[in-house]
Amino acid sequence: MEEQKKGWSRRQFLGASALGMAGLAVLPGIVGCTPPVVDTDLKLGFIGLGQQAMFLLSGFLQIQGVKAVAGCDVYGIKRKRFEKRVNAFYTKAGKEVKIETYEKYGDLLARTDINAVVIAVPDHSHAMIAIAALKAGKDVYLEKPMTFTIKEGQELKKVVRETGRIFGLGSQQRSDPNFQHAVNLVQTGALGKITKVNAYVGAPPKPYTLPEEPIPADLNWDLWLGSLPTTIHYNKELDPPITLDPDVNEKFWGGWRWYKEMGGGFTTDWGAHMFDIAQWGLGMDKNGPVEISPIGDGSEYISWTYANGVVMTSEPFDEKKTKGVKFIGETGWIEVSRGYFNSSDPKFVSADKPTSDGPYETKIPHQVNFIEAIKARIDPTVPVEIGHSSCTVCTLGNIACELKRTIKWNPETETFVDDTDGAATKLLHYEYRTGWKLI
Repeated sequence: MEEQKKGWSRRQFLGASALGMAGLAVLPGIVGCTPPVVDTDLKLGFIGLGQQAMFLLSGFLQIQGVKAVAGCDVYGIKRKRFEKRVNAFYTKAGKEVKIETYEKYGDLLARTDINAVVIAVPDHSHAMIAIAALKAGKDVYLEKPMTFTIKEGQELKKVVRETGRIFGLGSQQRSDPNFQHAVNLVQTGALGKITKVNAYVGAPPKPYTLPEEPIPADLNWDLWLGSLPTTIHYNKELDPPITLDPDVNEKFWGGWRWYKEMGGGFTTDWGAHMFDIAQWGLGMDKNGPVEISPIGDGSEYISWTYANGVVMTSEPFDEKKTKGVKFIGETGWIEVSRGYFNSSDPKFVSADKPTSDGPYETKIPHQVNFIEAIKARIDPTVPVEIGHSSCTVCTLGNIACELKRTIKWNPETETFVDDTDGAATKLLHYEYRTGWKLI
């Protein structure tokens, strides 16, 4: 984290928020900052070209010495958008860069000139594509949550270390000075012993009930499904449509994340951010809870109990149900979310005020940290082990809710305790459909 802070003041961090999804040229908001200089251009390929990928593209294009040279998506019109955006950026910059796009990620990974890939596909394909990329000799920036299942996370963690590649996760709140300040207060004992944490993220996933709709001609639905059963039908909410003339982007986030057949609901979508901050503050990175209780039996919220007795719940800390974290200690409390900080004592508030200006995904220090990690061949701010432990916390919450009972977990062995009927263990993974494999 100290390495990441060099050259990036809070003002520069906030100025980077001016980078919009459509505005790919260097904007006044980041004039004066000093992005890293790569001796030889580092060539990036993007796998998954939806809304989040466009935010990431906007950021990575700003980093000196980094070139976007290839994109991959199963939706033809999104490949065309990628080409259009990247070409427009380099044309305005007076550079000539050959851009190519692919329908199959294997074709992009086969290119020996690509140094690293940015993966922003639906969760169920995270591990499979990331592992393939690592084995192809690419460094990987993967969107959160790290994996769809705990088993996938275990395997991905192994492959990262076996291949020696650089792996970074898109948990960008760890690169936000606002959250860094909050965690520092907790870890230095400013609140005394922590007794409870409220980390609100929203509801668990629900069954898929959207009506079936005709598949667009340029969308390869079979490839979109990947390892998932073919019984899952298409609806435009799963892969939101766009147009190029006129230029209209996605009007909502891909709805696959809200349905348990394809995603983990708010528990993993926002939990990968807020539970991650809670774990960080509690000193539970690469660790985890020992008991998880579901919604039900009079409780509206999931709860996680750690070996030291601290309890984290998914309940909100205010009436607005702000997605954020409240650390409660014996001598005080703090609340933190994106662009917001509050505390029981004014002395805890940083003189450098947080901001919420601009889309959060367009702030780029987290991406800069990944590029610096590639150059130095060291772990970035969020290495694979932390990504896995944070993701595991989220998934354990969903497993408890699915089983409708309290479950016990050994974070050291990553196995369930007293799972006499094997029901919890069975939910560590699912069977991929024929033709698809994890390793």
